Amino acid sequence: MRIAVVYNEVAVHDAPDEKDVLQQVEAVAAALVSSGHEVIRLGCTLDLEDMKQKLTRLEPQLVFNLVESLGGYGSLIHLFPFLLEALRLPYSGSGAEAIRLTSNKAAAKRHMRESGLPTPGWVEPHPAERPRENGKSSGRSRTWIIKSLWEHASVGLGRNSLVQTDSAATLTAEMVQRAPSLGGACFAEEFIDGREFNLSIIAGDEGPRVLPPAEICFEGFDPAQPRIVDYRAKWEEDSFEYRNTPRSFDFSERDSSLIVELRDLALRCWEVFGLRGYARVDFRVDGDKRPWILEVNANPCLSPDAGFAAALSRAGIRFEEAVGSIIADSGCAPLELPGGN
Repeated sequence: MRIAVVYNEVAVHDAPDEKDVLQQVEAVAAALVSSGHEVIRLGCTLDLEDMKQKLTRLEPQLVFNLVESLGGYGSLIHLFPFLLEALRLPYSGSGAEAIRLTSNKAAAKRHMRESGLPTPGWVEPHPAERPRENGKSSGRSRTWIIKSLWEHASVGLGRNSLVQTDSAATLTAEMVQRAPSLGGACFAEEFIDGREFNLSIIAGDEGPRVLPPAEICFEGFDPAQPRIVDYRAKWEEDSFEYRNTPRSFDFSERDSSLIVELRDLALRCWEVFGLRGYARVDFRVDGDKRPWILEVNANPCLSPDAGFAAALSRAGIRFEEAVGSIIADSGCAPLELPGGN
């Protein structure tokens, strides 16, 4: 097939988390070429009319969608797949609506709560007319983590991301202050002090397959240092956080029931959000071994050194084979226009 690998265009001065998409492009393109496909690389900007004209002229049979943001805004991630649906072009990964829903973390948490999936309590995002708490309120002081509403890749997360308070006013003030460094919109989530897991999923002939679960280990962390995968842990290779947060695929028999529960919850997320192709679900597990879903990532990073590729390797699946499974599960749902029949 003629396949267009489309990604968000990056500039020389962009941060490492934005430039990482170029590694994904090269890995995916190489896998497609090795399987006999013709590959066209296209950078996507906010000029969607230009992208429409290019796609119309090139006539790809499929688009491999690696667009993670537009114009530097993660909140616009869903615009390109919506364009593809308008053009009736098949594309890899989840549909536009699933991408929009999972990318807005508060909206995703509301959907999880409504579907009976366990997710930590949270305070609705700033800016909002009336921030409100979603979860049981006990009046006690709790630890919250303030996150970007839209941006992924741990953007804005650091040692000061945790706030302990019993005051809604204090929490709101913190969100107002931190919003500019978190993409302009943020929310507060009740912090689960415990273990962290990532479970990757890939489509298959017999349905979605959960790859071997990975635990993020926090080695040598000072007691006062939050055990979170912050921006430094993901992107700054010379930092303590990067060097001391390895992933592990090895578990003892004591964790067997927990692993089964995590797998079941990951598959429920696939079903509840209507995912396609590939995905990743991030968990925290508290001291009572109760799992809590943090995020559902409908288009996880496909770089060779990222968690998805590591899980594939652990499962004995070649990257080229995985890319083949992803494009085999490609589709293009028809647009549902308001008032349509």
